[in-house]
Amino acid sequence: MQTNLRNFVILSHVNHGKSTLADRFLELTGTVPKEKMRPQFLDLMDLERERGITIKMQPVRMKFGKYILNLIDTPGHVDFSYEVSRSLAAVEGAILLVDGAKGIQAQTISNLELARKQNLVIIPVVNKIDLANARVEEVALELANLFGIDKDEVIQISAKYGTNVEQLLESIIEKIPPPKGNPQNPLRALIFDSKYDPYLGVIAHFRIIDGGLQTDEKIYLMATKTEAEAKEIGYFTPERSIQKNLKTGEIGYLATGIKKLGKVGVGDTITNFQLPSETAKVEKKKSSSTSIFNFQLKPLPGYKEPKPMVFASIYPENPDDYELLKEALAKLKLNDASLTFEPVLKESLGRGYQCGFLGSLHTEIVSERLRREFGLNLVIS
Repeated sequence: MQTNLRNFVILSHVNHGKSTLADRFLELTGTVPKEKMRPQFLDLMDLERERGITIKMQPVRMKFGKYILNLIDTPGHVDFSYEVSRSLAAVEGAILLVDGAKGIQAQTISNLELARKQNLVIIPVVNKIDLANARVEEVALELANLFGIDKDEVIQISAKYGTNVEQLLESIIEKIPPPKGNPQNPLRALIFDSKYDPYLGVIAHFRIIDGGLQTDEKIYLMATKTEAEAKEIGYFTPERSIQKNLKTGEIGYLATGIKKLGKVGVGDTITNFQLPSETAKVEKKKSSSTSIFNFQLKPLPGYKEPKPMVFASIYPENPDDYELLKEALAKLKLNDASLTFEPVLKESLGRGYQCGFLGSLHTEIVSERLRREFGLNLVIS
């Protein structure tokens, strides 16, 4: 099973055809029936489809022959680069997609550097070869020079029409290695994203590095020192698909029923490793590792938090909505880990929050999500 797994992302500058390529993958693998397909299928938010851009990373599990392909679709805009960097820690490979007319652009290089820092196998691809103004050979040569490879090794596709997309899927299987983790070791899984569900509580999106996880199993979150139970686990197809167990290398989700925000966090390590004695509990307080007898279970590296680039103060129009705004920001941060906020008080506007964002588009999106998803009327300064 593990040898047949391939975990990868698609990286690109904004509007280079990443979501369209993801659509073709879903069609070719039969993950989504043709009659149910729509453009930007993995862009699940209305805001994404309205603006024609990806805002949130989205995992999906596909089957291609005997292989399981776990794709994490990522945003291309610089304001959502933290979504990209978090997804890279959950995969072994990346497709670097470049528009055949526009060529290599700023975010192409930024994403490439992020992938190289994670030591990922990177497959360079020229897209939109169907365009009349495409500079296919020129852009392929630019990519070849960037990677130090022969131009013929750069795959040329049309995601719109599906040209050579099956060849790209075969290249993913051939070039990207399967996950390396040890299924015999205790569970270690990295939380790379999360969201809040009113019924299930906090849902963690994770990648299993070592071991495995079963429904109803006791788990332990190492950073927050939280014990819980795996009430529901599964993977994305792209809807949540409930499973009884998940194994080494797989990407999936976990619902524990925890509704207290802050107990489940991005970058935390999930384990099922139990501490059976007071001696072990004392040892746990001394270090960040979970220990039992002579075995140390170290947490996974996690993520470096991004620094906000833009600040704005957000106040509820109705002062009585202050607590609702506080709860909304906390729930939104579960799903947008780059968002920061702290209380602020202004005589003219009352109580609110000073929020940090990665850019002006990020500010717009968060403000709009607060209005749409939580019904808040806001004053922003």
